[in-house]
This record gives sequence, structure tokens and C-alpha cells, in this order.
Amino acid sequence: MKVELVGAMRLLVDLSAVDATVQNFLLHSHSDMRNNSQGIWLQQTCTLFVQSGVQLLSEFTKHAAVWANTSVVRANFSQPNPRQQERAGNNQDEPLQSGSSSGELSGSGEAQAEALWWGHRLQMALVNTVAFRGVWQKQFLFTNTQNLPFTLPDGSAIKVPMMYQATEVSFGQFRTASDHRYTVLELPYLGRSLSLQVALPSEKKTPLSCIETQLTARQLASWETGLRRTKMDVFLPRFRMQNKFNLRSVLPAMGISDAFNPTAADFSEISAEESLYVSDAFHEVRIEVTEDGTKAAAATAMVLLKRSRAPVFKADRPFLFLIRQVNTGSILFMGRVMNPADQTP
Repeated sequence: MKVELVGAMRLLVDLSAVDATVQNFLLHSHSDMRNNSQGIWLQQTCTLFVQSGVQLLSEFTKHAAVWANTSVVRANFSQPNPRQQERAGNNQDEPLQSGSSSGELSGSGEAQAEALWWGHRLQMALVNTVAFRGVWQKQFLFTNTQNLPFTLPDGSAIKVPMMYQATEVSFGQFRTASDHRYTVLELPYLGRSLSLQVALPSEKKTPLSCIETQLTARQLASWETGLRRTKMDVFLPRFRMQNKFNLRSVLPAMGISDAFNPTAADFSEISAEESLYVSDAFHEVRIEVTEDGTKAAAATAMVLLKRSRAPVFKADRPFLFLIRQVNTGSILFMGRVMNPADQTP
């Protein structure tokens, strides 16, 4: 399993440097984001829930705490209610508000145990979570936020709080391999170490899936060279969302499968117990995008548009978004917003 894991990771990220160099790069890259004091709050942690009685090697726990920002929490998987163990693993300093927008997102490392996967047969479970909140380089004014129509996938329209500002942004127009046109807008966060990219179908009748399914790594990379600085009127809905999913169907597709196999798993560098294997790996992501506040006063779109002759970028229909680290190009979050007004927990 150790050979399989290392081989899969090398295949995925094309590692050509020695392992220590790569680990140090990732460590410092993540530390830079966590330590950014310029209005960026990024929480990226892992929690390893281990069945009580399973002995872990001290070298592993020390290495995990220092490099991977991982905490190891003892748990009794036979208990039906995991909330006591959850509190042990939950060290969140600044929680986001509750609620979620209708959509899906994914991201990359404060872990919360869920009764969904809690069971007496489990030996070990890895829970990976990322939470993010950022202040814009140029903030949206609350007084410019107004309730404007947002077209849902079924064609109906609802009113949602739509943020607005006239500003200079990075903007580009692109086509997928199937010739669907879409536009990309990039807004920097304070300090310009992170940015938000929004991909919007150019035609309202074009389903978001037509853009999403055609995006490739090469097309995402082309955004870097295809974006141009321009003055625009930007309309972007407030949204926040939360999602969690099981990685058991994802990791095998990436070449990591033995870890979940009780007979093939080899965690001899984690524990001397031969029966140890990964029962589940869950991932949770939360994100909130606002003007950097909770209050919004009414304003009129007609007045705003009359004050400017700049091109308009209006995310008034389903769109994709990415939050990326500028200096490395790493994508921290990628998701879709289908209904910003859906606050179903």
C-alpha cells in the first residue's frame, strides 16, 4: 500500500523533486495562507479519528502534527452518538454562519465527526475540512446591494441580494471544445494572494453543465493568459454553502485503493497492528462570499447602470467559481452556485 500511495501521488502531481522538498513546499504554501493577516481567513486541517485501543507510532503522530496540520482523536466507534468525540476534534476559532446555498463545491484539508459514518466496525477515519473567508481587495458597498432577479436552472426567476461595484477586474471570453461560449471574471482578495474566479455561460439558455463538463486542466490554465484588465460593472450574488462527501469513491480513481482494503492495507509506519486500514475518508467544505458584512440597503439597478458605460458582468444565473492561490495557481475551492437564496441547512 505504501508503494501504491506514493506511486499514485507521483502520477497525480508529477513529482520530480525529492519527497522532503515537495513536503516543505506544500507546508510553507499552506502556512502562508493560514498566516495571512490581511483579511484572509483560511482554515485547512485534518482530523484522524482512531478507535480506542489502536496503538499509533509516536513518530507518525509527531510528523502528522507538524507537517500535515493533523490532529489525532481517540474515539469509541461503538457509541451511537459521536458528539463528545466531535468536540475533541473541533478547534474552530471563527466559525462561519450556518446555512448553505444550493450548489456543490469541493476543496483542498476542522473536522467534524458525523453519525453518518460512525459505526462499531470502523478502526480509523480521516476527516478533511477547509473553511475560507476573505476580504475583497476592493470591497463591495452594502448600500449598492439590492434584490435582483436570478434565473434558476428550471427557467424561473427569484430575487436575491446582488452585490455591485464598478471596478477594474481581470476578464476574458472563452469557448469550450463543443463551442459553448462563456466568460470568466477574476476578483482579488486583500493582499492579492488569493482570488475568486467566476465562470458564467454567455447565453442564458446554455445550461451550466455544458460549460462544466467541457472544462479541462488545460482550459483552466488558459484563463491565466486569456484574462485582461478592464473596467466593468460587476454584479455578484451573495452566497454561502457547505458540503461534505465521502472520498471512498474518489481516491480509488486516483490510484489509492489498498488503503481501504483490510487485507491489502499496509500502515506499518503508522501502527504496529497489522489489521489497521482506512474505513472512511470524508471531506467537508464551507465558504461564504459577501460584501464583508451582513446588512444591505436598497439601491436601484437602473441608477447604477446609468452612471457607467462600462461593460457589465452580471452573475444572474447559475455559475461556476474557483478560489485559487495566485502565486502557485493551486485551486483551493471549485464549485457551482445554482440558487444563492437556498438556505436549507
